[in-house]
Amino acid sequence: MTEICSICGLPKDICVCEKINTEQRKIYVVERHVKGPMFVTLVSGIESSKDIEVLLKDLKKKLACGGTIKKNEIVLQGKHKKKVIDFFVGKGYGSSQIS
Repeated sequence: MTEICSICGLPKDICVCEKINTEQRKIYVVERHVKGPMFVTLVSGIESSKDIEVLLKDLKKKLACGGTIKKNEIVLQGKHKKKVIDFFVGKGYGSSQIS
């Protein structure tokens, strides 16, 4: 038996709630100078804490860098803005949703 989505009432295999939720999000990617020759890349606009943890893990693997979550933002060590944007486009986010 197929599970039913609690939001839209459709079966989980044809549910579009997550896709709609993804399309409505605006993600901000910013590079910031911290001190000396060091930079960090900040990713904000992700609502779910579970999503943030999964995305952080995937980004750290893909970019081979350290990172953490602070104040509902992903903080990655180094300059990775273009790579992070490409990562989110590959995950199905529109390029217009990312700035």
